[in-house]
Amino acid sequence: MITYSIKTALDSKIFDKVVVSTDSDEIAEVARLSGAEVPFLRPNSLANDHTATIPVINHAIKNLEDGGDFIDKVCCIYPCSPLLLVDDLINSLELMLANKSNSCIPVCEFSSAPQRGFKIDKKHNLQWVDPNFKNIKTQDLQKLYHDTGSFYWASKEKWLEGDISNALAYMIPNWRVVDIDNNDDWIRAEIIYKILNSSSE
Repeated sequence: MITYSIKTALDSKIFDKVVVSTDSDEIAEVARLSGAEVPFLRPNSLANDHTATIPVINHAIKNLEDGGDFIDKVCCIYPCSPLLLVDDLINSLELMLANKSNSCIPVCEFSSAPQRGFKIDKKHNLQWVDPNFKNIKTQDLQKLYHDTGSFYWASKEKWLEGDISNALAYMIPNWRVVDIDNNDDWIRAEIIYKILNSSSE
């Protein structure tokens, strides 16, 4: 899976380095064979299910700078991003540079209005998250967006500050966004990937 993200980053030709942060020797070897650099391994304290992204990036920045690298901007690309396109990386960077922004996050529109969402209790009864919206038509509600969970651009300073959320929005169509967390997500991603790549087969 990680080879898709590495290949997309390399094919974009906009990075001085493509570096993989991992605590796994196996993943590190796959990353190197795919063309990425793995100059350090991540400590166990930053390699569990509860580890946030920003501390991982900050650890990478410190290690790279300790090794003599100059860091200006960092793009964090998640490993489970097989639908990420080269154009996404290039165009989002250009958007950030053109607007002299310090961060840029890819987002997509919710496929249905989240304001009209439900909760389900232990007895499987539906409950409105916010009953104020139950009689409002979906098309009359303000459009809302969520991040795609695929990559994030920010200057080194923004990463080190610990908050990149005050960012430019780079739009990606929601049909091409899958955050792979379970088997259903995997199946959907496979279907979309095959469609996207059918012309090249």
